[in-house]
Amino acid sequence: MQKFWRHYKYKNLTLVYLGIILAASLYQIDAFHQFLLHLGNYGYLGAILAGMLFVSTFTVATGAIILLILAQQLHPLEIGLFAGLGAVVGDLMMFHLVKDGLAAELERVYGLVDSRHHLIKVLHTRHFRWTLPVIGALIIASPLPDELGVTLMGISKMKTIEFIPISFLLNSVGIFLIISASLIIKP
Repeated sequence: MQKFWRHYKYKNLTLVYLGIILAASLYQIDAFHQFLLHLGNYGYLGAILAGMLFVSTFTVATGAIILLILAQQLHPLEIGLFAGLGAVVGDLMMFHLVKDGLAAELERVYGLVDSRHHLIKVLHTRHFRWTLPVIGALIIASPLPDELGVTLMGISKMKTIEFIPISFLLNSVGIFLIISASLIIKP
């Protein structure tokens, strides 16, 4: 089995697929869902964990609920900073997954569909290359889950040392604005 896994071409795609199944399965368990909602009682640690949950499509709703619960106890700036740290951890895991082979695996699968690699040629043109990190940054700063933004930054060959402060700043500001808006709009 170990020899098979070592030579298996699609390790990262398989791990992503299994992670999606695991997340969807755990999210359906009521006790696990209730545990996540009670993270709001843990203050700054809850904000860090909520930030980690806030970056994924499967856990963004739970992360947002935890952040809104924390907004009743903590200042929005504190929530933004601590949840921003957690979001960086979540984004960094996705970023390394993309940089450490997922992009190459997706390219191989895409090569089966488009043997002339039209999309890849467009993505690597001089005029388009600089837009990948910009579009990725806009997605990370938005309330949308970060997977697409992190993927765009990962395939743009951005270095980890550049990615971490950008991710922290964008996530912290985005979370702060969402929490502040929720407090203003609150009836």
